[in-house]
Amino acid sequence: MYQKYQTDAIVLAAHEYGEADKTFALYTRDFGLVRARATSVRSEKSKMRYALQPYARANVSLVRGKSGWRAAGATASTAATGKDPKGVSAFARISELVVKLVHGEDHDEYLFDALAEAHQALMREQVESVATIEIVAVARILYALGYLSAEALETALFTHTAYADTHLREAEVIQDALLLSINKALSQTHL
Repeated sequence: MYQKYQTDAIVLAAHEYGEADKTFALYTRDFGLVRARATSVRSEKSKMRYALQPYARANVSLVRGKSGWRAAGATASTAATGKDPKGVSAFARISELVVKLVHGEDHDEYLFDALAEAHQALMREQVESVATIEIVAVARILYALGYLSAEALETALFTHTAYADTHLREAEVIQDALLLSINKALSQTHL
């Protein structure tokens, strides 16, 4: 008998597999980046079909089997449908970056919180400062993965994961330095 795990997750990517299955890249609170397969999720009768849409946040039931993770159930918390298209596009780019940079399962509370807060800030009907939120989110992701140091930028943006107006104004003041550090870090990743 396999153990079932309940965890909060953000759907970073989804790929069709076979006739009705999909594989998902999920960033979870408890396990980090997980690639899980969901059987028959593309069929009209599937209960997980809408909960596991790309860029959605969901509570997911996962089972670790011999051949990897399997999604056994999911309930949606926040979907990407009906949201500001610019915010969804920004989160899609952030998701793609995380999938490329994070390898293997590694529990990282700060990285999950940075992604969850960025998701909350970008998945609204009307989003202000999309570009600034995206820059801060990418900087925090690179910081969490060790590509960027907080000391180099001398900012408090890396001591928390919030996207309040005061934090965004602080980021706008140092935007040029942030972009320079982000570009330098990304060039070091060889992506």
